[in-house]
Amino acid sequence: MGKKKRVKASPAGPNGRKRDNVGGDVAKIPVLKGCLEQSVEERFLLDRELGRGEFGITYLCTDRESRELLACKSISKRKLKTAIDIEDVRREVAIMKHLPKNNNIVSLKATCEDDNAVHLLMELCEGGELFDRIVARGHYTERAAAAVTRTIVEVVQLCHKHGVIHRDLKPENFLFANKKENSPLKAIDFGLSVFFKPGDRFSEIVGSPYYMAPEVLKRNYGPEIDVWSAGVILYILLCGVPPFWAESEQGVAQAILRGFVDFKREPWPKISETAKSLVRQMLEPDPKRRLTAQQVIEHPWLQNAKKAPNVPLGDVVKTRLKQFSMTNKFKKRALRVIADHLSVEETKGIKDMFKMMDTDNSGSISYDKLKAGLHKLGSQMDESEVQILMDAADADGNGMLDYREFVAASLHMQSIDNDDYLRKAFLFFDKDGSGYIEIEEFREALADDFGPNDIDVVNSIFNEVDADKDGRISYEEFASMMKTGTDWRKASRHYSRGRFNNLSIKLVRDGSLQMDNNERR
Repeated sequence: MGKKKRVKASPAGPNGRKRDNVGGDVAKIPVLKGCLEQSVEERFLLDRELGRGEFGITYLCTDRESRELLACKSISKRKLKTAIDIEDVRREVAIMKHLPKNNNIVSLKATCEDDNAVHLLMELCEGGELFDRIVARGHYTERAAAAVTRTIVEVVQLCHKHGVIHRDLKPENFLFANKKENSPLKAIDFGLSVFFKPGDRFSEIVGSPYYMAPEVLKRNYGPEIDVWSAGVILYILLCGVPPFWAESEQGVAQAILRGFVDFKREPWPKISETAKSLVRQMLEPDPKRRLTAQQVIEHPWLQNAKKAPNVPLGDVVKTRLKQFSMTNKFKKRALRVIADHLSVEETKGIKDMFKMMDTDNSGSISYDKLKAGLHKLGSQMDESEVQILMDAADADGNGMLDYREFVAASLHMQSIDNDDYLRKAFLFFDKDGSGYIEIEEFREALADDFGPNDIDVVNSIFNEVDADKDGRISYEEFASMMKTGTDWRKASRHYSRGRFNNLSIKLVRDGSLQMDNNERR
């Protein structure tokens, strides 16, 4: 028997995270090195908002010197509450600078920093999201799916060759550069990516539920997870629905661990055997037997991409893709509302909780103190669950939680399941205060994302959410939609990390997941 490799806990901490001393006024903490000396307003002319996420807003902007149109991602320092947040931003920038210039990866042009925000100036992508372009084309075939898949896997191959695991491959993270038919497709988001060396293993559960590899849930993984995620995207490209789906996040995770892939539903009987063989080999549950990115590119279906069947896959696939894309967009609108409320959720009460658990005033909390403190607060977590929580929060791997680690853990544990945030999001869409989201309010929420020909798709999504078919969406139906096998909880990256660790606990409890000591480190 070969000696089993331990999950990574290097000087940079588990999962490659270094710790930073975060204290005092966040505005005074320099987040990045090598920024432009000019302020963002001096060098760039900021224009309309292009989008927003948990940490900041992306604007259209113009370089005053070159007149080049760019995208400016402004990350509010007020939102960078923990050392992990700051390290995430530093690592995202470091990875974008480290990866070589490539036609399929968005390029970072410059960075600026002031007391209020960090600004990433990036290449502008105006061609829209991957699924939107596919649906708009009208004629969608295996050949088109093969061309997209090849691009995605070439990005994965490039990342792996340069020591980077992407960790969050999904259709939303690919945009077309422009509206032209031959526009390049570009990977745009490296916020969860991490550097790795051969043999490194990681334990942090990150990503988006539909696209997570089984070994991520087992908290012991390497670069092979990116090929799995690309395989999930390929499956969706070919049939319009995810391979692993359920009514809850836990159900999705259990489906992933079972690993059954359905090739019987339409349009799979019409799809070529070579395409199906590639999907099977990318969704191989054993990462040691899964194809590498290089092997995927060498697969006959991609080698002969231009010879792949050019027969339309049918309207059913296009309609599914459109629904999948638009439902996600509605959820993202709700996420923005939730994220706005989370942003004011500061660390009140956390300091008192820390003091209560830190019984000897040592400034750190051991496993025993954490267990006793949680018990005092009425938690029903058993010892293995407390240990998993401890492992997740202990950023430097020293077996103790200092105050900053405890703050991060507490933010993880702030429960959106109490429905307060969902209720606020629901009220945002219920414009007339009737207690229901009417069809017109629903259409208004999606007005930016659909055209005159999409009315049937919008009605179809509405009818799907409207479980009792009374022609309106109640709060209960809205909450059920938001919790159905989605990555809606990424409204808070803190919360999603804690939530996924919680999910891992549940899977251990229900017997879906067995982890040995090496996998739990």
